[in-house]
Amino acid sequence: MEKRPQLDILLCAPRGFCAGVDRAIQIVELALEKYGAPVYVRHAIVHNKYVVDGLRGKGAVFVEELSEIPETDAPVVFSAHGVPKSVPADARSRNMFFLDATCPLVSKVHVEAQRHFAEGHEIVLIGHKGHPEVVGTMGQLPPGAITLVETVADAMVFEPKDPETLAFVTQTTLSVDDTREIVTALRQRFPAINGPHKEDICYATTNRQEAIKAVAPEVDAMIVVGSPNSSNSLRLVEVAERAGCKNAMLVDRAAEIDWSRFEGIRSLGVSAGASAPEKLVDEVIDAFAQRYDIKVEARVTAKENIAFNIPRELRTIEAAVAR
Repeated sequence: MEKRPQLDILLCAPRGFCAGVDRAIQIVELALEKYGAPVYVRHAIVHNKYVVDGLRGKGAVFVEELSEIPETDAPVVFSAHGVPKSVPADARSRNMFFLDATCPLVSKVHVEAQRHFAEGHEIVLIGHKGHPEVVGTMGQLPPGAITLVETVADAMVFEPKDPETLAFVTQTTLSVDDTREIVTALRQRFPAINGPHKEDICYATTNRQEAIKAVAPEVDAMIVVGSPNSSNSLRLVEVAERAGCKNAMLVDRAAEIDWSRFEGIRSLGVSAGASAPEKLVDEVIDAFAQRYDIKVEARVTAKENIAFNIPRELRTIEAAVAR
């Protein structure tokens, strides 16, 4: 039998599900258990195809807008990315029973934006146009109250109404380094700008990027497990490339691996975006084990023990499931 080549796999930790994603998925699963199918979900609960397909198989019905939902007593869940204020208002006007799975760290950004607005600040949101989290954050305030800035170039041409009454917030899943550059540009132009008390980019995004930075310079190639519509997963690939691993790719499932990109490698880094389940990481490692004689080493750069409460309506069922 032909001898398989050796491959050292450095497994990034932390990786995969964050507390906000875990909570959002739990909300849908517990709602299905308590109320039965269907449970309607506005937008993909998290940006991962495997997770969404799995919940769909259990009876979740995914829609993009509430107008797609027939008159029903079934629960409606808002995704982890958050929604504009108009969405719960619309749900109430239609007497819908809704459960909000918005990540508490996204809700924190909403509260910050509202506080700045109440204090008379003009607000800059650093983020990616069209991302549901950005749509949700901008939708907390009247049109025109928030200006979106995506790049340093945007920051350099932005002209506020009054540089002395300016504040910024950020999307939670951005590149830490890119955001720092944009914030630096804004602060240089507008020294009086108000920022968040604590970084808006969430702990999970930061930790996963730091883990990639530690591993990427040491490996010949890097795989990030995650879906192409996942902002935090896409950022991990960019971070790997910048940290010195030019052969970095995003894969949803092991079946998508382009094996031609991995010919002759001797070391591989593996991570996963905050919405990718560990089962898919195992699947990728198993795929490499079929072609290589692998040795796996975990590279731990931080410990995470954060958990968020689920909505009150579901806590009794959660306790029963735990027993």
